[in-house]
Amino acid sequence: MMKTSDFNFDLPQELIAQDPLEDRSSSRLMVLNKESGEITHRIFHDITEYLQPGDCLVINDTKVIPARLIGTKEDTGAHIEILLLKRKENDVWETLVKPGKKCRPGARVVFGNGELKAEIVDVLEDGNRLVHFEYEGIFEEVLDRLGQMPLPPYITHKLQDKNRYQTVYAKYQGSAAAPTAGLHFTNELLKQIEDMGVNIARVTLHVGLGTFRPVKVENVLEHHMHSEYYNVTETAAKLINDTKKNGGRIIAVGTTSTRTLESVADDNGVIHPGCGNTEIFIYPGYKFKAIDCLITNFHLPESTLVMLVSAFAGRDHVLKAYEEAVKEKYRFFSFGDAMFIADLNKEGVRAE
Repeated sequence: MMKTSDFNFDLPQELIAQDPLEDRSSSRLMVLNKESGEITHRIFHDITEYLQPGDCLVINDTKVIPARLIGTKEDTGAHIEILLLKRKENDVWETLVKPGKKCRPGARVVFGNGELKAEIVDVLEDGNRLVHFEYEGIFEEVLDRLGQMPLPPYITHKLQDKNRYQTVYAKYQGSAAAPTAGLHFTNELLKQIEDMGVNIARVTLHVGLGTFRPVKVENVLEHHMHSEYYNVTETAAKLINDTKKNGGRIIAVGTTSTRTLESVADDNGVIHPGCGNTEIFIYPGYKFKAIDCLITNFHLPESTLVMLVSAFAGRDHVLKAYEEAVKEKYRFFSFGDAMFIADLNKEGVRAE
């Protein structure tokens, strides 16, 4: 049996990055050869040395919505926090409400000076609430004024600049969390990569909060994966498929791009355009169909993300790399440093 505890490691609290770096691309980059387990320490903007003309970088262009709303209960004035998880139709959202017991169906919450109001419609099986919002104008604009970025629970510092929890290429609103591997790219670095002859394909996966949930069952196979909305356009699919045909590598930026591509690839690795919801859960033993290399951050112990990275590079290699990262004081999680994982033996990369 594959146990959740097989993916545990010791992480000193002080290595959890609380603030983004001044310069996005100055994060550290650990390069891991997934075949040999060999590790090299670089800086993120050195990533260009590991890319080749004809490769395709796949980025997730989702945009985080300021999904944390703090308001008061209409009748008692009690403090209520609502976190938007998933948009349903007709201004109804699936949400997390704190404290939940004060918010039964029919309860009303007011935000700002009453420019946004919410009524609890229903309580779902898992305790999430369906909430109907009332407002004038455009919901996104109201949210921009009243909402806060839904930073993960392990980040306790207040974010000075909302945009630092967005990638520079964020476009389509819908995420409750940033696709954090993408936070290291600047527009200049992306231009440099394109100028090298590397293709850049954009896919969309709206990241759910389930990303941060530790796996609670001891048997990995019993874990129920959360569902996330994805969209892969014909343009993106063609760019990726053409890259493969021409012998280029597919480099996924982040676990979210990886989950998207692996959800829409057939057994021959061909990407099929489309949109829908995916609950793909990738853990060791999984055969990758779409990606050749992975750029990713350092993840939480016992999370589905560490399992995904272990599926790609081998659990022993990954845990050893994480041990090295702790020893070398790499910064962990959303605002932390990055890894580049590839089979560096066969790619003929210009190793420095």
